[in-house]
Amino acid sequence: MVQIPKPPAPESLAPRSVPTSADVARLAGVSRATVSYVLNNSGAVRISEPTRRRVHEAARELGYVPHAAARSLRAGHSRTVLMPAPSFPAGPLYSGFLSELQWALGRLDYTVVQYGSVGLHGDDAARAWAELRPVAVLVPGPGPGPAGVEVLKRAGARAVLTLGPEAVEGAHALIMDHETVGHAAARHLHDRGRRRIGVVVPAEDGLEIFSAPRLDGARRAVRGTDATVTALPLAYEERDAARLAARWRSLGLDAVFAYNDEYAMLLMRAFQDEGLEIPGDAAVIGADDLMLGRLLRPRLSTVRLELPSGRDLAALVDRAVQDPGAAPERHEVLGTAVVHRESS
Repeated sequence: MVQIPKPPAPESLAPRSVPTSADVARLAGVSRATVSYVLNNSGAVRISEPTRRRVHEAARELGYVPHAAARSLRAGHSRTVLMPAPSFPAGPLYSGFLSELQWALGRLDYTVVQYGSVGLHGDDAARAWAELRPVAVLVPGPGPGPAGVEVLKRAGARAVLTLGPEAVEGAHALIMDHETVGHAAARHLHDRGRRRIGVVVPAEDGLEIFSAPRLDGARRAVRGTDATVTALPLAYEERDAARLAARWRSLGLDAVFAYNDEYAMLLMRAFQDEGLEIPGDAAVIGADDLMLGRLLRPRLSTVRLELPSGRDLAALVDRAVQDPGAAPERHEVLGTAVVHRESS
């Protein structure tokens, strides 16, 4: 075990005074009001570019930053958008989506704060979020119920948005129907002549909100046909994939929708180590269309997920903040498109 050494106690230092907007104003040779207009990106007053530069240079020299709480008091609300950390393992596709969203919100002068609420769920989590007085909350996956949404609004949240499979009363809803992912994958395999289809169900906690509807979608795709769908529990581990590959022939399956590209790549390697031919012994399709899947041999078939742009979602957040009394909006935001490659 690597131990982190305890550093020696630092010498006592006198606390440094915190720079104020008055200090910035004196150094820049402007009024405190001008400092406020410049550093808060206010368009209420026209200020020349040279003056703006002097204010920013003075603020940098002094190490001054505006006080968010004071700014919130003046405006009557904060500019903080709270994004609770997802309760599920976030893959590359979802992480990229969140990064784009945070960038777009920043362009609209919002501060995005990610909140880790380990052990808190539903309305209990909403009460913890409300303590931070965000102007908006964007909840990925399962979130609070109507009571939790009301708690957030009473604490000053002008907008609550949920990103998940179902709408919540009082919140704007971005519906992500993952049944369509499983349906598209299984329909593709069926159209390619496969009739005994396995569907990977990840064993990792938190993924059931995606895996269960994907399995349901696959079953719906072959309903009324001569094809069958078999659930295949699988942990994201090489040993577990090797065990599944070792008994593949005894399962009598001829294809697999592997939940997503990462599980598909794990399983393809195990199949190849077991001497199974892809797609001969097992046609494989994933989801997410990660670039790494295009580098495999055979190249991985996949279901490309079409998520809303971060810019569009940020605009919805801003619209909801500007008009908190508007009726909640509901949008279906998950599109799918099958990308056929050599693995199927």
